[in-house]
Amino acid sequence: MINVTKLSGVEITLNCDLIETIEEVPETVITLNNGKKILVKESRQDVTNLIKYYKKELFSQYFSLDDTKKD
Repeated sequence: MINVTKLSGVEITLNCDLIETIEEVPETVITLNNGKKILVKESRQDVTNLIKYYKKELFSQYFSLDDTKKD
């Protein structure tokens, strides 16, 4: 889940797994896989970075670079 700000200033938490596309036209438009569109203040790159950070945090708990498999 990522936090973004709608153009109205309202902060929302969005399930990033539902995002189909992110466009800047010039506002940033997030289109979900159900067709719903959300206009946000963050840039396309900012939203992309939020998704990357979220996924990294999510999966880092399962895959640690410090863990080595011992047989």
